[in-house]
Amino acid sequence: MKSLLSTVGPLVALVLLCGCGGGYQASTPGPPPLFRDIAGNWEFKTTSLAGMPVLTIAGNINQSGAAASGGMHVDGSTCFDPMTITDFTGTLTGSNISVTIPAMEQVISFTGNITDTGFTGTFRIDGGCADGDHGDLTGIKIPSITSQLNGTLTNSGGDTIDVTAQLTQGSASLGGSFELSGAVTFGKSCLSSGTIKPGNFPSGSFIIGTSVALEIETDNGMLAFRGTADQAAGVISGAYTIVGGTCNQTGTLIMLTAGNPWDY
Repeated sequence: MKSLLSTVGPLVALVLLCGCGGGYQASTPGPPPLFRDIAGNWEFKTTSLAGMPVLTIAGNINQSGAAASGGMHVDGSTCFDPMTITDFTGTLTGSNISVTIPAMEQVISFTGNITDTGFTGTFRIDGGCADGDHGDLTGIKIPSITSQLNGTLTNSGGDTIDVTAQLTQGSASLGGSFELSGAVTFGKSCLSSGTIKPGNFPSGSFIIGTSVALEIETDNGMLAFRGTADQAAGVISGAYTIVGGTCNQTGTLIMLTAGNPWDY
């Protein structure tokens, strides 16, 4: 009996110790988030299986729980007017989203898998002159392009002007674009400084999808720029025109982020 008690006693103590929290206890992971964080600036592109042109669908997505909404612009086909703001609605279920975009007497519907940074799925169009178009759809969420940018203006004659811009991206407008503002300095040239005039599509300075528009009021005329943002390379590039001063010219502008490319 003494031998049995001497064996059982330590075992009971060990069980009590574990039951009181003295032993290792595996942590229980919390529940996964109910919804993705998809709010922001998006650009989608179609790959038609009906032989139709590639469409670019760009604008802002607002998110409230499982509900998505915002303003989009559709470009790439005469069936759509890229200047028209198209309100849309969507429903998010876990990583799946379904969206309906009514545009010029036709409805674009798409569904698929969405993450915080990208989308893959399918689309179809019902009604209007694009009726029956369908196929694959991919999308990317473009992070804020707020950063310092260094670049070069190269005019049509090959002359160059160094540019440094401190660019700030603001909140989304009802039209789906995000205003841009900031200050610009130029290297030794017919220009010295400028102010980025904030605006919303289609005027002033803004970004919608990867499309960037800048209106820079300089000390020697107005510089108007239209181009695209390449997130992977951290580059904004496109064409510019300067009018209203003694520095009137046209050419190309390439600006790079001072540090790493834009990230999420």
